[in-house]
Parts: sequence; C-alpha cells; structure tokens
Amino acid sequence: MAINFNKAEFILSATVPAQFVHDGLPQAAFAGRSNVGKSSVINRVVNRKNFARVGASPGKTTQINYFKIDGRLYLVDLPGYGYAKVSKAERDRWGRLMENYFQSAGLIDLGVLIVDARHKPTADDVTMREWFRGSGCPMVVVANKLDKLKRSEIEPNLALIRETLNLGPDDVLVPFSAEKGEGKDALITALAGHLKR
Repeated sequence: MAINFNKAEFILSATVPAQFVHDGLPQAAFAGRSNVGKSSVINRVVNRKNFARVGASPGKTTQINYFKIDGRLYLVDLPGYGYAKVSKAERDRWGRLMENYFQSAGLIDLGVLIVDARHKPTADDVTMREWFRGSGCPMVVVANKLDKLKRSEIEPNLALIRETLNLGPDDVLVPFSAEKGEGKDALITALAGHLKR
C-alpha cells in the first residue's frame, strides 16, 4: 500500500532528548545547512506551501521537528547547521541535541542530506554525511536548487557532490528543485523504499 505523503501532521518540536519520539515508526531525518532549503524540500514532498516553517532568515529550525506521514512514518527536520548569526552557546546547544539524536539507538532509519546543487558540499556537509554513516542508516543525498543551474552545469555539479561526499555507486543522489518540484517523485520513492517495515 502506497504511503500518502499528502497526509501529513506536525507532532512536536523536541528541545531535549527526553522528547524524542520512540514509538517504533520509521524516521527519515532531514539535515542540511541553514540556507539550503530544507523546509522547502519537506513542504514540496508533502505538497503543502508552509507546512514546515520556511524562515525569512536561515537558522530558524532550532528544535528537532517531527512530522507524521500517513500515520506510518516520520519526517524529522533537524536544526540547520553552519549558520553564523546565532550565539556560540545556541550553536553548541543545537550540536548537543543533534548528537543525542544520532546516538539514540534505533531512531534513524534513513538519513536525508540536503546540499546546494550549485556549490561544492561544505566541510559541515561532509561531517553530517559521516554522522549518518556512523549511525549505520542508509542515506539519500538531495541536491536542491537545481532550477538555479544551467543545463550544462548539472552533470559536473552532481559529479562534484558525489566526489566530495565520497558517495558510492549505490548511494542515491536526487537532483531536486523545491521551487519547481523536479526530483519530488524520486525522493518519495527513495523515502518509501527505505522506510517499509
């Protein structure tokens, strides 16, 4: 039975590990830099404009937000990283929250790492890739903002992303445009395929 990604509900924002959801449903954790369009990707997947809040300024996701899809799985929106305009104490708090989430056994079933299709992945992106690998879960990389590239730039940029993140031939890389909807079906297929239990 296909998962209905249009049937989405916000469940909670976890600010401390005690609030993490442990109910046995699969969890797909979305991670990415603060300005990479993570919320926009989630909004596109669930077919709603302002479902996951899109901040006017990056770095607005400061908790771990849980969205339940069709009563069968969670999309988990992790705090964006790499954004300098918050205090070091606040960045450290996000970091500890994320570390606790990654170290909680059996929480993550699939990592979704969102990178900017226009640029080489940053050192933070590489670190996040390592965190997902370290947690032992499969990972999908989403190259967002595809609509901002010329056709001739797409293949070389995707190759650079693969190389920088050290992706193997079996690792899924989805070219994506939250703006235009390109790549949505491929991402939903990857989510549904990894999250069947």
